[in-house]
Amino acid sequence: MPENTDKIALTEAVYYILLSLYTPLHGYGIMQNVLKISNGRVNLAAGTLYGALTTLQEKRWIIALEEDESSRKKIYKITDLGMFVVEAEIKRLEELVDNGHEIVRRRV
Repeated sequence: MPENTDKIALTEAVYYILLSLYTPLHGYGIMQNVLKISNGRVNLAAGTLYGALTTLQEKRWIIALEEDESSRKKIYKITDLGMFVVEAEIKRLEELVDNGHEIVRRRV
């Protein structure tokens, strides 16, 4: 995978959007899933979501699947590159938490 993806810190919204797209979803489904998996803490506005989806497609972290002619809803799915980015972010976040625990334990 590209080297420059390991130095990326994702925004919380992008992180949750990418997690949501491990199962293909349309925009409203993504908004609902992000709300659910963040325990109601992250509530995406439509403008934020669709701006992020455009950017994520440009980065090739997600793709829009072929549209079903019977539906106007565009379905999105995470790519292998997007999964790599999520895994790198999880490792980065784990390191942050581990470092924090180590320092806090020393002070207690």
